[in-house]
Amino acid sequence: MDRQWWQSLYGLPPLIWVVLIGSFFGRGTYFMVWPFLAVMLHQKFALGPGVIGAVLSISAMCAAVLGFYTGSLSDRFGRKILLLAGTFINVIAFFLLAVADSIEGFVVAITLSAVGRSVWEPPAMAMFGDLISDTRVRELALQFRYFLINAGSALGPMIGVWVGISAQQTTFSITALSYLGLFVAFMWAFASIRPGSETPKGTAGSSSFASTVRVLARDKVFLVTISANILALFIYAHMDSSLIQYLTVNDAPGIVSLISSMILINALTIVFLQFPLLRLMRDLEVNHRIIFGLMVLALGQVWFAFNPIQWFYGWLGATFLISVAEAILFPNMSVQIDRMAPANLRGSYFGATSLYAFGWSSAPLVGGITIQYWGGQVLYLATFILCLVVMLLYVFASKVAALPVAAAPISDDAVTSHGDESEEKARVQSVC
Repeated sequence: MDRQWWQSLYGLPPLIWVVLIGSFFGRGTYFMVWPFLAVMLHQKFALGPGVIGAVLSISAMCAAVLGFYTGSLSDRFGRKILLLAGTFINVIAFFLLAVADSIEGFVVAITLSAVGRSVWEPPAMAMFGDLISDTRVRELALQFRYFLINAGSALGPMIGVWVGISAQQTTFSITALSYLGLFVAFMWAFASIRPGSETPKGTAGSSSFASTVRVLARDKVFLVTISANILALFIYAHMDSSLIQYLTVNDAPGIVSLISSMILINALTIVFLQFPLLRLMRDLEVNHRIIFGLMVLALGQVWFAFNPIQWFYGWLGATFLISVAEAILFPNMSVQIDRMAPANLRGSYFGATSLYAFGWSSAPLVGGITIQYWGGQVLYLATFILCLVVMLLYVFASKVAALPVAAAPISDDAVTSHGDESEEKARVQSVC
């Protein structure tokens, strides 16, 4: 990226920096132990892959529905209350995970952590559009957020191993403390806002949830895109809990070291390659970048399907390939939704992305059952076929977007029909 683009980061509003730094620390402490949760549940309660998958999936599916609703609430009542509520729920959830000693306790804590994330992330993502008017700077900020998340993901396991707390249940208390710090930082950032200084462009408080759903339902390109992204998240998620279950039940050698190495490879690949890849692909349309990422993801599924259980470095190679796909796909998915969203429905559009959790959260359940009855090779060959389906959905979305009727499903006039005074008042309301 050119120097001028990077220098634009210095001018980002304090609230955006709170989201960026909070994402770094929250995800870093999270990855010290969360990827080992399936191993913990297997060792602590002797649960099989199917049951573990159900525990991880059902709680996240419930949170997905809530996230869809909370995104709309942030458009109506402002971002502040939801950001504070979501981070505080995460504080409680991760403290409970640190002390839970029963399967019921784990289920409650896992559900709360999923709920907390679904409450705070849609308004946090919407604020990028609220507070950053320049499209290029906003894209950089969204890319930078994903970069920091993966930098935290890389450092978290390394620090955990160095200080001897990796894969230990009590480490969740550190994650809880990081979210407590994020809660305090949000309180400070909102307290420091001067009326009219850092305000969104949308119009808050006017639309009911039902009317918002009707608007989203009319946006055909958005619906196809969301469906494709749900499937993409379902495919990618099998590199997480499903792969760990596959390696665990097949007694892969050095399982803890292998998992830690895979997490590290995944995060470092994104840290070092995300921006070089963005530079190489900057002249491509966002949809074309995503389709290319899906091709790489499909190759990774084939590698997982045929990699021998005992080949340690083969798993790392496949992880690297899928990590390259991730570096292309996920930041561009956020950019894509940001470009689709009207100003006064930005929270609702990002709230709808919580439905991605249906893809992400169903993966442990489907993967666990598939591994238990048919094996890992069948699972990853099936996800390879799904990659082809997602590519076709993106091609279809592009064709629908090119049609005159679907070119602008929500008019700018309908979105921003209020006067300057009402718009300015709404900007303050939507953030605060």
